[in-house]
Amino acid sequence: MKSFLSDDKRWRALVKRDPEALGAFYYGVLTTGVYCRAGCRSRLPKQENVRFFNTCDQAQKAGFRPCRRCRPDIPVGNPLRVKAVLEACRFIEKAESPPSLQELADQAGLSRFYFQRLFKKIVGITPKQYALEKRSNRMREHLQKKKTVTEAVYQVGFASSSRFYEKAADILGMKPAAYQNGAPKQAIRFVVAPSRLGLVLVAATDKGICAIEFGHSPEALQEQLRRCFPKAEFQEPDPHFKAMIQQVLAFLESPRQERFDLPLDIQGTAFQRQVWLALQKIPSGSTASYKEIATRIGRPQAARAVAQACAANPVAVAIPCHRVVRRNGKLGGYRWGIERKRKLLSREQAGK
Repeated sequence: MKSFLSDDKRWRALVKRDPEALGAFYYGVLTTGVYCRAGCRSRLPKQENVRFFNTCDQAQKAGFRPCRRCRPDIPVGNPLRVKAVLEACRFIEKAESPPSLQELADQAGLSRFYFQRLFKKIVGITPKQYALEKRSNRMREHLQKKKTVTEAVYQVGFASSSRFYEKAADILGMKPAAYQNGAPKQAIRFVVAPSRLGLVLVAATDKGICAIEFGHSPEALQEQLRRCFPKAEFQEPDPHFKAMIQQVLAFLESPRQERFDLPLDIQGTAFQRQVWLALQKIPSGSTASYKEIATRIGRPQAARAVAQACAANPVAVAIPCHRVVRRNGKLGGYRWGIERKRKLLSREQAGK
């Protein structure tokens, strides 16, 4: 069993979703007030918003409440069963192609049904989903090492290049060649400005707005932008961009009176783009539940995935994920802080 004694090691375990970190530590997220067990399938938070704890009790004393998804306050069960699942995870990671559920269950000495249920309870997703996620990660790594797309396709276990290209947008968020090149020399202009909602960073390519982010300091906002676009060329604002910025700031100040008709240049999976388009159709001053959005896009059982797509939204307010609430009317979470969400909704509903 690995040790996770430092915050750096714990953070790396979260990024990699290391199954061996299960039960080794817990982490709280300042922006949501929730704490999770290592391995929770929730969207990865920003590192600066994470606090680590050795026990659930420490997290709760610090003011965090347990995550409803991974239920860190409920023991995962028999240590031997946990060990069997961890061994299955390692087997999946080393396999050249995804093993069958029957093969994994036989290795654990359990029935297919029970193993599937146990695996999902401990890891948070099914064995098939875990295998697909690991294969997608390997695909990204191979492409970043400058292998050809065809070579990478076969090395990570896709039966054919056509099967991979069918799923490329969901796996990479863009075309394989663009991902492989890291969008080098992409010109991006940005500015950090004050607003009624706090400091805001607005960035744009020649095609349109690529980021609208709120934050506490210019340094943190710029670092976030560079992490998102590591190979971009950041340039000084030109007159066209300055005019665009004024439109964005005017919209942020009065989203109900202003229309956001500037072009966007954002990357996302096919599902995320579906959700974002549905969000843009919610009228100002109105709200919709995650369940309602899932139903509108023809995926009524995907309310949780809709919440994840909202959390991945790169352009605050322009794609109004703040208008999505829980089924009971409560606000739920918000990537840029629940208070900003409350202020946005209050201003829109008051017509300001």
